[in-house]
Amino acid sequence: MTLEFRVNGRIGKPVADVFDAVVNPKKLSGYFTTIGGASGPLVEGTTVTWWNMAPVIVDKVEENALIAFRWDAMIEEGEEPYKTRVEMRFKPLDDGGTMVTIGETGWRENERGQKSSYMNCEGWSQMLACMKAYVEYGINLRDGYYPSELKGVVAAEQEDFT
Repeated sequence: MTLEFRVNGRIGKPVADVFDAVVNPKKLSGYFTTIGGASGPLVEGTTVTWWNMAPVIVDKVEENALIAFRWDAMIEEGEEPYKTRVEMRFKPLDDGGTMVTIGETGWRENERGQKSSYMNCEGWSQMLACMKAYVEYGINLRDGYYPSELKGVVAAEQEDFT
């Protein structure tokens, strides 16, 4: 079994605006990396830090088309560290909007890898919703949404709030 996923969503703005909302650290911090921000723009061949804790190794950037990077997978104590690969694709639509597709691959085929892939699938889906609200309407959906962010910390694991 290969652990991977792909999510997508339409953003009602031109591809250049949507692409910039990801590579531009000020904009990305307005809806996604809201705690700790992003240390710099996503530029091919660089490493930036998201949330003051997550190194993002930028492998490829094709303006208005593709961003590919690697970052640390969550591991169990004692497990050898490894990275997953994220690809974000940006496709201009005939109506002037942009289809964003985010895929992530590379988890180990174990219980921790499966759990992490589910968490990241949820996270990227929520990122797309937050990006849509931010880019189209200037709204930060993360503000007051996540219990962890209400505490001023980045979410690491799902917490049971029932």
